[in-house]
Amino acid sequence: MERNWESTFESWAQGPSDTEAEKCENAERMIRKAISESPALVKRNVQVFTQGSYRNNTNVRLDSDVDVCVRLMDLIDQSLPDGLTRANVGLQDATGYSHSQFKDDVEAALRAKFGRGILRGDKAFDVHENTYRIDADVVATIEHRCYVKRQDGTWYYLSGTALKPESGGKIINWPNQHYENGVGKNDRTSRHFKRLVRIIKRLRNEMADNGIAAAKPIPSYLIECLVWNVPDEGFMHSKYRDDVRYVLAHLFNNTMTDEPCREWVEVNRLKYLFRTSQPWTRTQAFDFVSAAWDYIGFK
Repeated sequence: MERNWESTFESWAQGPSDTEAEKCENAERMIRKAISESPALVKRNVQVFTQGSYRNNTNVRLDSDVDVCVRLMDLIDQSLPDGLTRANVGLQDATGYSHSQFKDDVEAALRAKFGRGILRGDKAFDVHENTYRIDADVVATIEHRCYVKRQDGTWYYLSGTALKPESGGKIINWPNQHYENGVGKNDRTSRHFKRLVRIIKRLRNEMADNGIAAAKPIPSYLIECLVWNVPDEGFMHSKYRDDVRYVLAHLFNNTMTDEPCREWVEVNRLKYLFRTSQPWTRTQAFDFVSAAWDYIGFK
């Protein structure tokens, strides 16, 4: 019997169940409480907020977790154009407290709340799930500012996060810009954008479970960014099957070679999607989209 893909897509478009959503909220609430109860962190200017698929409402059933960012605002990392200095924009060098000390204090706060259920990784702390809360990743970051010049010659900055993995290097992310741009596209597409992201994520999961190699290296974040680069009119069909067909066809045609997707960006619109600094490649995206098209049986 031929599979009823429209019915499948209708199911996949939905977010996590009420029970799963409650577990996500419990994890977020307890992490916030852990940070607020820390004697070392209470005297610091710290922001705690969710990010990733949970905050962006693109998480899927059976694949949900909570990403929580703990951002120290007392230390500032910055991107400055040539000729502009920290002094020019009123930044002073921080003294007496480092990013690594902040990460240690975050770890101590989490262990005081969750005990031995904490794993310190290269980039994040893993707070293990239980019957009350879902698994959570907690990252300790500092504020990153990207300075941009206005037409009148004054400067303003975009606020993001800077993460320093223990293996070295630095990762800059823009969670607030990602959230705002995702909401905008979802509103313009009658809420179909985020539903299509969930559908493609579930499709990827099923393909990977069935041993399709092209699906396995594709992270959820890449899927969300790929779908975001599809024109808004592609989400306006009356049936999910037609939306999925348009999305996959557009992605297939534009990732076949480098040039059509050279200027594609992440949802935050501040980082290019296919550049050497990314952990994925354009070829991997194309192979996945091609395999997804065949998996569904589109002609």
